[in-house]
Order: sequence, then C-alpha cells, then structure tokens
Amino acid sequence: MVARPQPDEYAAFYAGYVQGVPEGSDIFALLHSQPDTLRTLLAAVSDEAANVRPAGEWSVKEVVGHLCDSERIFAYRALRIARGDPTPLASFEQDDYVRATDFNVRSLLDLINEFTAQRRANVLCFKPLTDTEIARLGTASDKSVTVRALLYMLAGHVIHHLESLERDYNVAG
Repeated sequence: MVARPQPDEYAAFYAGYVQGVPEGSDIFALLHSQPDTLRTLLAAVSDEAANVRPAGEWSVKEVVGHLCDSERIFAYRALRIARGDPTPLASFEQDDYVRATDFNVRSLLDLINEFTAQRRANVLCFKPLTDTEIARLGTASDKSVTVRALLYMLAGHVIHHLESLERDYNVAG
C-alpha cells in the first residue's frame, strides 16, 4: 500500500489532485481502473459531440488528449526521479500543448485507447517500485516532488477531469 503523500512532497498547486484521491485508496488499483472508468463514461459520446467546445472549455477529445499528454509528462517525471536522476525537470503549459495539435481530427476511441495503453504501461512500470524508489525526491517545475506524490497526482488528475466531464460537459456513462 502506497501511503498518501505529505504536503511537503508536492507543490501546493497539485494539492487538489492529491486530495482528490479517496482516502484509503489502493493507488495502483485506482490507476489500473481509471481507463475503464473513462471508457465507460464516454461510451455514448459520438465523435461529433466530442468535437464540440463548450464556452471557454476544451472539447471532450481535447480533454482526453490532455490526459494523454499529462500521463506522459507525470510518468516521465516519476520514472526519472524513481531512478535517482537528480536533473530538475521542466514545467509544461497545458494550454500550449492542446493548442499545438488538433486532437479533434482523431477519433475519441483512438484517444481513449492511447490513454489506456499509456496507463497500463505505467502501472506495469511503477507497481514493482520499492518503498525507497517511491519515496525518492526530485525537482519538477522548480518544486520538490516525490514519486509517491506523482502517482497520486496521476490518479487525482484523472479524477478531476472525470468529474469535470460529468459536471461541465453533462457526460454520463
């Protein structure tokens, strides 16, 4: 069982993601289940509907594309830190990443499949980490962060967007 990270293990900006993970969660079971939760939630959303941008929001496809980008970045950070790499890791601007590509030309299923493949690979990579590796501290976005915190951030970030899809996009699985 990977304990919830302490507030000094991550930047305050990420507190909502870490705290969004339900208390007592098995983080690896949660990480494993989230692609299926996403797939179920979006099952009835057509490609055409997934292209629509509600006022001031990304399209559903852009949200899923953002999940793919963030999954890669958080996982890369976690891997580098778990392996003891002391190199500070750069931040990224999510809006710039979404603007730099057109997720809407892809099918929603393709984006969900990409996220699923990434997440499954990440669970296989991180689940065997030792307690020492999970507790390792590194630097990302000019802030200290542990691998444990990054695992919780991966899960909490998806929880945040699942809730947003239900609340702001009126998507119901």
